[in-house]
Amino acid sequence: MSLATRRAALMEGRSLTLGSLFAAFWPQVGVTWALTLVEVALFALIPLLIGQAIDGLLASDPAAFWQLGGVLAALIVLATGRRVYDTRAYGLMRVELGKALARRAAALPVSRLNARLDMGRELVDFLEGEAPEAMTSVIRALAAVVILAGFHTTLGLATIGAFVAMLVIYALAHGRFFRLNSALNERMEQQVSVLETRSMPRLGAHLLGLRKSEIRVSDTEALVYGLIFAVLLGLVMTNLWVATQVTEVTAGRVFSIVTYSWDFVEAALVLPMTLQSLSRLSEITARINATEDMA
Repeated sequence: MSLATRRAALMEGRSLTLGSLFAAFWPQVGVTWALTLVEVALFALIPLLIGQAIDGLLASDPAAFWQLGGVLAALIVLATGRRVYDTRAYGLMRVELGKALARRAAALPVSRLNARLDMGRELVDFLEGEAPEAMTSVIRALAAVVILAGFHTTLGLATIGAFVAMLVIYALAHGRFFRLNSALNERMEQQVSVLETRSMPRLGAHLLGLRKSEIRVSDTEALVYGLIFAVLLGLVMTNLWVATQVTEVTAGRVFSIVTYSWDFVEAALVLPMTLQSLSRLSEITARINATEDMA
């Protein structure tokens, strides 16, 4: 039995979820995630190495500067190779998932089958893009907390406090995200059926309803993003003040503190987007695995 056949057989009879996809394609996912972890570990060192290089060059010691150059060269090679591999590995996953969905939903109208094929691809898109980005962000955030706490305890505590506040904000919006995505996906499944009627009034009403659903999702995302961004910008201001008032001040130290604070902001902003995607994918997973409308 070929490798592709074994993967198809493994997915047959299972619920099509992120977990079943990972189980069927864990070698490919494992390789690309491992490369991602190495890449992000090197990225996490960059601000610290830059700060050390600044202080070293000011003291006429170029050793840290050359260390920084070596790490940057390794990052170029690693990042390029990972992206070449990703395209091939996840392309195979999309093919197998599409075939599995087509077999399971063969009794559905073409409109719903087409919509579910598009929705199913979002599961693979998440594993390829957002899951590694989320892992990268978690590692960057943890590295920032540890390094900032190493400079001064207050910096670490302020960063942890901002992270907790961010999670609370998203938790309050999770239920609304699920309901809005459910309404949006329901309209998407109806689109081909509306097109088949050749009725401009029905198409106009459908597109207007789709627009309203997208606006509701977008407005909720904007509100959550704005609240979280306000918390994180407050963190940057706090850490900048602490860096210049409480810690031992050197050019490289202040640069590293401010850079790691901003690095935490960039990493933390990925998390609410990832959680919002998981809310959407949880609704998609329930929809594509539903059996009551396949009779």
